[in-house]
Amino acid sequence: VTDPYSGKGYESAIAYAIAKQLGFTKEQVNWTVVPFNNSYRPGKKPFDVYLTQVSYNTARAKAADFSKSYYFVNQSLVALKGTPIASATSIAALKDYKLGAQIGTTSAAYIEDVIKPSSSRTYDTNDKAVQALKSKLIDGIVVDMPTAFYVTGVQIPNSKVVGRLKTVGAPERFGVVLPKGSTLTSC
Repeated sequence: VTDPYSGKGYESAIAYAIAKQLGFTKEQVNWTVVPFNNSYRPGKKPFDVYLTQVSYNTARAKAADFSKSYYFVNQSLVALKGTPIASATSIAALKDYKLGAQIGTTSAAYIEDVIKPSSSRTYDTNDKAVQALKSKLIDGIVVDMPTAFYVTGVQIPNSKVVGRLKTVGAPERFGVVLPKGSTLTSC
């Protein structure tokens, strides 16, 4: 699953399906690593298409093009089993806990704009947020639901999905990121 050339794993399979629809063979697909936040920043891109669970929003769309949705998503909360936050049943119940998320993500925005806890932290990568939860530097992390399943199933087996968080505003969706003005966008 961690080898995108395998075609296994959700985004890898989608990339090969898109390539096929565009008339490219599997052998013509080349992979490159680009940090998440660099995918939608202004400027030249080292890729034609980028798939790593990037949610569309208008600010990101000013610097990059997005495809139509390939996945609608909700934010969710992950916490360590047996901790007080693990039994929270409302957003209001989260306000007194220290929450974390990767900087620049819709998860971080959800913490700031919707939950508004008394304390929160952002981390350069999701892995660093996960490590902070493991180390008990934070009480919970906010991530999209597919990531929550990965965190609880692989990264922190001693954790649980506390809940799927209510959508506020337009439904959140993942889209393929393309360089601004790409000829592939209309495809």
